[in-house]
Amino acid sequence: MIYLISILAIRKTTEKRGLKRFGIFVLLYLIATYLIVPNIAPIFGREKIKETESLKAHSIFYTLANRNYVRPELNKSIERISAEFSNRNNGIKMLYLDANFPFIDKFPLLPHLSHNDGKKIDIALIYETNGNLTNKKRSISGYGVFENPTQNEFDQTTVCKEKGFWQYDFPKYLTLGKINKDIEFSKRGTRELTNLILIQSEIGKIFIEPHLKTRLDLSNEKVRFHGCQAVRHDDHIHIQLK
Repeated sequence: MIYLISILAIRKTTEKRGLKRFGIFVLLYLIATYLIVPNIAPIFGREKIKETESLKAHSIFYTLANRNYVRPELNKSIERISAEFSNRNNGIKMLYLDANFPFIDKFPLLPHLSHNDGKKIDIALIYETNGNLTNKKRSISGYGVFENPTQNEFDQTTVCKEKGFWQYDFPKYLTLGKINKDIEFSKRGTRELTNLILIQSEIGKIFIEPHLKTRLDLSNEKVRFHGCQAVRHDDHIHIQLK
């Protein structure tokens, strides 16, 4: 709609109309994203994620693309989780990735299969350097750099791909660039964050790769396998409301 308005706003005979249309589009898009959409989303039962000192988007892309909307109860839950995790760990933040679009149930948030009702959000794994937790992540997008299974752990990726589910490790193409190669996956930090998520009564399911479920010693029935039809979950944690 904004694109069409930007086209109609500039006449065909206008000098440098392409540049002017682009400028109007950017201006209108930013106004809509930050001023209009947050006020319309509650009509659809969703609200913009309330960022705090302990809860941030991993990338500005998620806010610019309006992929940062959730139901109010999920908003409150992730705020509590992040605050407690940050208090326990000297200000380490909980960083979120894709959530949902602001409008209309069942409208797809590609490439996800289920982020379409305001009930889901992806949370970045926790990493460390020299034994200390860090806010740094291993890719620009937050996706695509996997914590692979060891030789002694179950390899769900191989199983799914051998069954013909070629898309299972597709997020490896969505990193937008690998960064911070000096950091390591934090078993301690990720386990603590996951357990804080699990004690929230509003949370119904967590999706994480089977080998990480074993490595993190997660026995709660809320921790599920997402199925081979989805993509692997050893680069993030998927949480959702009941």
